[in-house]
Amino acid sequence: MKKCGTDRVRNFVIAGHAGAGKTTLADMMLYKAGAVTRLGSVDQGTSISDFRAEEQERKGSIFTAALNCAWNDHHFFFLDTPGYPDFCGEAIGAISVADMVLIVVDANLGVGPGTLRAWKQARDAGIPRAFFINGCDREQADYEGVLAALQEGFGATTCLPMAVPVGERDGFSGVTCVMAEGAEGVDEQREALVDTVAGSDDALMETYLDKGSLTAEEMARGLHGALLSGALAPVFCGSAAKDIGVTELMNALCEICPAPTAAAPVPCEKGEIDRASGEAYARVFKSVNDPFIGQLTFFRIYSGTFKADGEFYNATRNAKERVGQLLHINGKEQSTVEAAGAGEIVAVAKLKSTTLLDVLAQRATEVRPQPPPYPQPTMAYAVFAASQNDEDRIGSGLQRLMAEDVTFQIERNAETRQVVIRGMGDQHLALMVNRLKHDFKVEVTLGTPKVPYRETVTSAGSASFRHKKQTGGHGQFAEVHLRVEPLATEEFEFANEVVGGNVPKNFIPAIEKGVVETMQRGPLANSKVINVKAVVFDGKYHPVDSSEMAFKIASRGAFRAAMAEAKPIILEPIMSVKIIFPEQYMGDITGDLNSRRGRILGMDREEGMQVVKAEIPLAETFTYPPQLRSITQGRGTCEIAFERYEPVPAMLAAKIQEEAKKEAEEE
Repeated sequence: MKKCGTDRVRNFVIAGHAGAGKTTLADMMLYKAGAVTRLGSVDQGTSISDFRAEEQERKGSIFTAALNCAWNDHHFFFLDTPGYPDFCGEAIGAISVADMVLIVVDANLGVGPGTLRAWKQARDAGIPRAFFINGCDREQADYEGVLAALQEGFGATTCLPMAVPVGERDGFSGVTCVMAEGAEGVDEQREALVDTVAGSDDALMETYLDKGSLTAEEMARGLHGALLSGALAPVFCGSAAKDIGVTELMNALCEICPAPTAAAPVPCEKGEIDRASGEAYARVFKSVNDPFIGQLTFFRIYSGTFKADGEFYNATRNAKERVGQLLHINGKEQSTVEAAGAGEIVAVAKLKSTTLLDVLAQRATEVRPQPPPYPQPTMAYAVFAASQNDEDRIGSGLQRLMAEDVTFQIERNAETRQVVIRGMGDQHLALMVNRLKHDFKVEVTLGTPKVPYRETVTSAGSASFRHKKQTGGHGQFAEVHLRVEPLATEEFEFANEVVGGNVPKNFIPAIEKGVVETMQRGPLANSKVINVKAVVFDGKYHPVDSSEMAFKIASRGAFRAAMAEAKPIILEPIMSVKIIFPEQYMGDITGDLNSRRGRILGMDREEGMQVVKAEIPLAETFTYPPQLRSITQGRGTCEIAFERYEPVPAMLAAKIQEEAKKEAEEE
C-alpha cells in the first residue's frame, strides 16, 4: 500500500527490444524494494512479471504487467512491457499512460526496432525518456559501442551518461554516478551533462556562463526541465541479473522521474487534462480476462482520488460505473486499497460498460486524450471452426479477444466468404488461437486468406442483349445496348445516352442496378469489377411485356458481353511496406523483396536503423513477417498498408482464372 504523498509517486514504463532484460530488471527492483520475498527468474519460470503459462513457456513477456513497490520514501508504479514486435500493442498502450519511459538496451545486441519504437512513441507524446544499458558484465558486452549507437541515433548531446561502468565485461564491478560528489574519472561526462542541462533553459545558461557552474539545486531543477523538453535522455548502465547499477538507477528514478502533478501534458484530441485538479480523472489502458475473477480493467489515474465501493462516471460512454474493490497489482498478486490517487495504476473487476481507452472521471467531461498510435496489423489468417459447435461460439470468442487488444482485428469478408483474423505476426495470432482454445473452448484451424482480386477493362467494348420469355399471361421483354469504358478516377460511373424514347426513363434505374449487381462477380476470376464506366445508349421495349426485372436481366447479359469485348484484365492489391532493420541485413532484405515481386522505392536511415520503403503484392505478404524475423534474427520489423490495385502478370492471371473456374464448379 502506498504510504507517501502524490509528490513522491513515480509512474514509469520499462520498454525496449526483446531480450534486453526488461523483466529481469523489473524482478530485481521488486526484490530490492522488499515487495517480494524471493527474486523472480525468467529462465526458471518464477518471474513476478511473466507469470502466465504462455510467458513461462516461451521465457519472454507477452503481456504488460502492472507492478509497484516502495523505495526511499517514494512509491513506484511501473509497467513491464513485452519487447517482441508481435506484442507491440501491449507496450504502446502502456507507454501512452506513463510519466517516463525507461528504455532497456542490451549491452551486446544494442539498439533494435523495439528501442526505436519505444523512443518514437515517447518522443511523439512528449514523455521523458531514459536508457539503461543492461548486461555490461557479459562476455560480448560493448558499453561504449552501445552508447555511441544511442548518441548517433537519438542525439549526441541528448543521450548522456548519468552513470558509467567501473570495469568491463568480466571485470565489471559497479557504476559511478556522474553527478555524485567526489566522483572521480567522470569530469568529461559531468561537463557534457551540465552543458545540456544549462542549454535547455535560458536563465540557467546565463547563470552557467556568468559563474561557470551550477549549484545542486539549479542542476536538479535544470534536469527536470531538460527531461521534460526532451533535451536530455540520461543513460544508466549495469547488470540487472547481478544487481549492479540497479540501486543507483532506482535512486535516480526518485530524483529525475517527474511527479504526477509535474509531468508533461497529456496529448489530447479535445480539452486538456488538469493534473493538479482535485477531480478524479483516469484512462483505461488495459483490459484482460482473469480466469479467477473475470474481466479485469486497468487504468492510470491522472488527477483526483478514486475510492473503493463508490461510483464514478465513464465519460466516453456516458454511463455510471459502480466500483467494488480497487486493486494494486504485482503480477498475479493483488492487494486491495481504500483509495488511489494521481500517478497510481489500479485495477477493477467486472465493470459493466467500461472498455479499452475509455475515460473514467468524477463527473461528465469532454476532455479526451489522443488514442495511442497503434500500428496496422501485418499478418492475416483465414480462420475456420473445427466443428458446428465451435462455429456457434467462434464469433463471441473473437470479439472478446478483440476488445482486449487493439492490434487484433477481425474481418468477415463477404467477397471471399472468409473470416479473417489480423495481427502483428504469427506469434501474436498463434496466441489468440491458443486463447480461443483454452479461454473460450473453441477449436479452430487456420489457412491462407484468399486475395480479393479485382477486374477492370482496358478498352471500350459494346454489346446488346435481348431478354425475351413468353409465358401464359404477360411475357418478359427487354433489349439493352450497353458500352463499357475504362475509368481512371472512380470505381464506377453510369450514364444514359438513350434518345428517342427507345427505352423509357423509368427503366433506366433497373438497367443500372443490373450492371451494379453483375459487377460483383467479373468474367475472369469472379472478382469485383472496378474502374468502369457503363453507358446505355439504345434498346427496345414492349408496352405490355417490359418490366424492371426484364431490363435488369437484359442489362446483366449486355454488361457481360461488353466486358468480354473490352479486353478485361485481373488486378491485384499492392501493399506499401516500410521495413526497419539493422544495416547488416540489407543484402538479404533486398534479395527477399525481389523474390516476392517487390519494388524498392527508397532507402533511408531512421534514428540509427536502416529503413527500406517498398511495394509488394498482397499475395506475397502473407508469409513476410515471419520471414523478415528469420532473416534479421528477430531484429527487423515492418509496417504494411494497402496502396492501390495493379494488373496481375499474364502467367499469374491464367492461374488465378483456373482456380476461380474450379471454385465456381465446386459451388
